[in-house]
Amino acid sequence: MAVTDVFDGNSPQSPLNQVQRLDAIVELVVNVGSMRIEDLAERFGVSTMTIHRDLDMLDARGIVRKSRGLVTAVASSLFEANPEYRQRQQIEEKEAIAREAFRLVEPGQAIILDDSTTGVNLAKLLPQRQPLTVITNFQRTIDALVKHPGIALISLGGQHYQWSNAFMGSLTVNAIQSLRADALFMSTPSIIDDVCFHQHHDATLIKRAMFDAAEKRYLLVDYSKFEKRALHGNIALSEFNAIIVDSKTADSHIERLRGKGIVVIIAGQS
Repeated sequence: MAVTDVFDGNSPQSPLNQVQRLDAIVELVVNVGSMRIEDLAERFGVSTMTIHRDLDMLDARGIVRKSRGLVTAVASSLFEANPEYRQRQQIEEKEAIAREAFRLVEPGQAIILDDSTTGVNLAKLLPQRQPLTVITNFQRTIDALVKHPGIALISLGGQHYQWSNAFMGSLTVNAIQSLRADALFMSTPSIIDDVCFHQHHDATLIKRAMFDAAEKRYLLVDYSKFEKRALHGNIALSEFNAIIVDSKTADSHIERLRGKGIVVIIAGQS
């Protein structure tokens, strides 16, 4: 939901529930950088106490920071790492990409899924291809598959990172390096100069280890990833066996990638 869908001028069009309001607060604050907390309360038509509760939740999730009557956005790519926020973004596009990726899965394979919400959508489809072995560091994927007896689930250990609800660190890297899988399905918060980027260095280490442990590697990215920024470069798109995108991805991106010899699959068109 875009801020412009919620607001017309400075007054709220209609009351929002808390989930809608949290998303709108994040988008608004990230767009402007910082705002006075009192102005936010007025903008959303709620009490200062209510807006403080909302901001406390977002602060605890590492999305914004409160200080001296102001709320300030954390680096934009940081809030993108938050799974609760990510799972509500580009929902239809991610579901379409997951369905396309599912076509590449065969019974009996061992596959790796990273900490992407698109991957969770894929995970929910995987019991239809059982038996499978699924390797992941993402708690949400573990939760989606743990009750399916036809899925041999390998949960990668290590340190649990609250901001991503995933396991990372040297123990996780070591665990991945001891495994070999048929395929990896991963995503990335940002694509810059046709390279995967992530705000968190620890995440890039995990993704690289997963990449190296798989025979075939597929990148799952919706159109928004081509417009976002992040800090740490990781894997070039040319290294993947295929890139799966949604139909909203700009033709210029698709043509450029295909011009470099990169296989691009548009969800719903194969």
